Amino acid sequence: MFGLFKKKSEKEKLQKLYAKLLADAHKLSTSNRKLSDEKVYEAEQVMKQIEALEK
Repeated sequence: MFGLFKKKSEKEKLQKLYAKLLADAHKLSTSNRKLSDEKVYEAEQVMKQIEALEK
């Protein structure tokens, strides 16, 4: 309850974005393979940002 107004860290925001991009890629994989591949690429770029923050 006390974490209700807590701001998310940059890492938490990127992790949420990463999960969303992968979910979108999975949904698109059945209808549009090119868009799905683009979403996976974007997710990989976000993961690189997360890894850079951890260092």
